[in-house]
Amino acid sequence: MRVAAEQLQPTIHEWAQQRPATPQANPLVGQDRALTAIQQTMRIGGRYAHGYMVTTPGLRVVDVLHELQVRHQWVHFERSDWLYLVNPDSANEPLCVNVPAGTARSVLEGLLQLFELDAAERANAVQKLLETFPSERLQNYVERIKDKTLAELPGKELATVIVESDADSDDFVLCDRVTETSLFGTIRLQSVEGTISSELHLIQSGALLKANGGVLAIDAEELLSQPGLWRKLKYVLRTSRFHWPQPGEANIAAYYQPEPVPIHLKVLLLGDRSIYAQLRELDRDFDNLFPYLADFSSHYPVAQNPLAPYFDYLAYVEREAATLPLAASAIPLVLKYAARLSDYQTELSLDTIALMQLLREAAALAQDQQLDSITHDTILAVLQQRLYRDGYIAELSRRQILEGQVYIETSGAVVGQVNGLTVVTMGGSEFGEPTRITATVHYGDGDIIDIDRKSELSGNIHTKGVMILSAYIANVFARSEEMRLSATIVFEQSYYEVDGDSASLAELCCLLSALAEAPVAQGLAITGAVDQFGRVQAIGAVNEKIEGHFALCQERGFDGKQGVIIPSANLSQLNLDPDVIAAVAEGQYHVYAIDDVAEALTLLTGEEQKQLYARIEKRLDELQHCEPEQPWYKRIW
Repeated sequence: MRVAAEQLQPTIHEWAQQRPATPQANPLVGQDRALTAIQQTMRIGGRYAHGYMVTTPGLRVVDVLHELQVRHQWVHFERSDWLYLVNPDSANEPLCVNVPAGTARSVLEGLLQLFELDAAERANAVQKLLETFPSERLQNYVERIKDKTLAELPGKELATVIVESDADSDDFVLCDRVTETSLFGTIRLQSVEGTISSELHLIQSGALLKANGGVLAIDAEELLSQPGLWRKLKYVLRTSRFHWPQPGEANIAAYYQPEPVPIHLKVLLLGDRSIYAQLRELDRDFDNLFPYLADFSSHYPVAQNPLAPYFDYLAYVEREAATLPLAASAIPLVLKYAARLSDYQTELSLDTIALMQLLREAAALAQDQQLDSITHDTILAVLQQRLYRDGYIAELSRRQILEGQVYIETSGAVVGQVNGLTVVTMGGSEFGEPTRITATVHYGDGDIIDIDRKSELSGNIHTKGVMILSAYIANVFARSEEMRLSATIVFEQSYYEVDGDSASLAELCCLLSALAEAPVAQGLAITGAVDQFGRVQAIGAVNEKIEGHFALCQERGFDGKQGVIIPSANLSQLNLDPDVIAAVAEGQYHVYAIDDVAEALTLLTGEEQKQLYARIEKRLDELQHCEPEQPWYKRIW
């Protein structure tokens, strides 16, 4: 049951030895599932073939889109320049014309040259213009104005360019600040001598038109937070046409309606999984319009994939952080930090921003020390500085225990008292600390009273955990007849809501200790959930819980008997601070991993489960044949 010091963190030193000599920066390491979905959606055109990208915390979307542009161009990609040209039949209804990408200015020059010629002399110029800039819409427009002069055209302007592309234009257009203007564009108004109107130069395109022919990526949360934009986007995708809104407010009589623009693009919505679930549940059109899910991962599983590609990802992080280079001695600690972010020994985090912050802090410290690289000591110093910065609330809480204001024993043995392990979230800080759980027993009808629940300081999950341990005790000791012993259980000196089932194992051991009158070692703290059959199940935040108890024992001084008991299922999540690992290696502190409540009882009481249960059954049997004394008035009656 004792866990060796080598098992308390990932094999970071072996991992570091696998670092290639020249890693290649790659932001898409570990995203095979998402890349497969992107590749599939990029092969397909049409109105009903858009995608949703599940983005993770720390993912730099701009870098990802840039890399996707290099790897996966849309098969139906076709960029054009778009112009609005004056309508020879109506000054308020300009016509949209598309021309080959990068030629809009040249087309306008050609049209102006056309108007400088007499109508009878334009045939060759028209032919040359259409051959140089092949476009069906341009051809239709030239047919309508080839016999007209500029003076005959209505309005004061000939044309405006609303979308202009060139060789350097991105195939992927990102709209991460979504408003009606930024996404759909707008038609501004002007007031001339008291008359409100609009003209060609007041038409402004949005991201939808700028991405036309390519790929448009939209922040889903921003999109849905703006009333009406989602419905308007769906209409554009269903009809493949963009209709300009009436300019101005509804009470302004300013009619200006440019010709609708044909839309041909691929849309990728970017957001978290909760938004995706809500859209699927609440919008019947969503599955039809967005059938492809690109699920980006936040972790890189080392157990399933070779480690070498992760160093390509670290090279990308190092490049984007633009800091001093990483020395070989720093790599193990960086990998340890990445594993701690993921909460698993065999997974490494893909949180780019968190890793960049670590490298930049370390680089600043290295520069202060006039070093030319980031070393092991600088990374360690940064991690220690973070603990110091964020540890004020935890230190105040621990001080209350050390000063005796909160009673927690870390030595000796007490009947019906167990140290559980909890995680406290307070004032923006999250830390682990032990909590005292006590139980008392008395003559009764076999029920277990949870004082926290009675006082409404217990959450639903914690209440469920207490009910499960009640079922376990009833299953073991009250199968054939009613128990005559009842119990009360409580988290002592707890003044905020208690929730979660991670203390159910500690509560069960506390109850059994009180029932058997067996002292529990106070130097051991315990965490774990338990089922109705006594099997111990995994819990969350195991590292924080262990480190919280370790810090208290360290302050009081080790006696060689202190430690923690955790579920074996949590071994794959252990990634403890170097101080804890060193203390375990020296035998000053201990970590035990268990699978069953019997193992926990042996560690806590020093007795086998059979012995304890035999004492409990003997006590229950004595009470079973002991009738309580009746009140005097009932005896008289």
